[in-house]
Amino acid sequence: MTERRVYVDYNATTPLKEEVKAAMIEDFGIYGNASSMHASGRLAHARVEEARQAVGKLLGAPAADLIFTSGGSESNNTVFQTMRRLGSGPDGKVLPEGRTEIVTTAIEHPCVLNSATFLQTLGFKVTFLPVDEYGKILPEKLKAALNERTLFVSVMMANNEIGTIQDIRELAALARDAGAWFHTDAVQAVGKIPVDVRELGVDYLTMSAHKIYGPKGIGALFVREKAPLFPLIHGGHQEDGFRAGTYNNIGILGFGKAAEHALADLDAYGKTIAPLRAFLRDGLLEKVPNIRINGHPQDVLPNTLDVSFPGAEGESILLSMDIMGIEASTGSACASGSLEPSHVLMAIGAGPEWAHGSIRFSLGWGLTEEDIRYVIETVPPIIARLRAMSSVQV
Repeated sequence: MTERRVYVDYNATTPLKEEVKAAMIEDFGIYGNASSMHASGRLAHARVEEARQAVGKLLGAPAADLIFTSGGSESNNTVFQTMRRLGSGPDGKVLPEGRTEIVTTAIEHPCVLNSATFLQTLGFKVTFLPVDEYGKILPEKLKAALNERTLFVSVMMANNEIGTIQDIRELAALARDAGAWFHTDAVQAVGKIPVDVRELGVDYLTMSAHKIYGPKGIGALFVREKAPLFPLIHGGHQEDGFRAGTYNNIGILGFGKAAEHALADLDAYGKTIAPLRAFLRDGLLEKVPNIRINGHPQDVLPNTLDVSFPGAEGESILLSMDIMGIEASTGSACASGSLEPSHVLMAIGAGPEWAHGSIRFSLGWGLTEEDIRYVIETVPPIIARLRAMSSVQV
């Protein structure tokens, strides 16, 4: 095993920025409970609100419309459980004459898909919209699925596996015209592309700190003023009563610092990372025959490259690359350990053979052209060796 390590799994998680780490270490001395009224508590509360302002600026959102959570999964679940309350009567049963239809897509993150499936078991009707070969949702498909009983639409802004970016503003407008609430899981988009909730017109938006070089275990949910919200976690009065639990001071402070840097670096991020992605894509296309680049050719995250290598199993590719110091993913980190082909790749029509042989390379700050050149030089021999051992002819 080589000592060289090239980390290309930034969509799974990012390292802490040094500035974020330094700020968190400095603030370890602020130990007061942010809900306490004494001086230590007031200081902790002030820092929490400073962080809320920073996260709000990154989203173009009023700080008052942000709720801190433990991450993207909790934020998404909070919205879905709010819709459950809206569509159910006091006995918990679906209201027969109410709005009880939900629309989402076939390529959402597992926490959205599983939340939607759970509501199905309670009597809600859920429509999983198909996508085209690039992972795009056609607006006319959403429009056709909307009716007077549609309660809620949830569409992720950018896919975590293939990086395809949706036209959220257009989709949100369609939902609004139908009288439905609109939510977007923007966990993979924030910090990589401009995200402004005012321009998008969404009612709810989810993000997570560890995708923008902040700490794990802290995220945020944007809730537009007057949009309904019910707490997922019951308890004290924290977050205006919408999210109980002692404030994760250090995590929130790190989140705020990461948001500051993400906003300041946003333009440079695209200009720096997108060329590295193009270099990797072109190098693999040149050196490895019969591969497929998954995702939209233009409307795609600047850091995400999903490649199918038919004739080679994704897990074998991954382990072989790891031996050579390259750390990537076969898809969503939340689905690791599953033997099923990626639901995202199946939804875009890749087929089991192409889906099983897919690798997601996701890039980020700290990578160099030399790192990418190492990947381009190292991967082709791995694919050639694995294909030579396979019974599948390509």
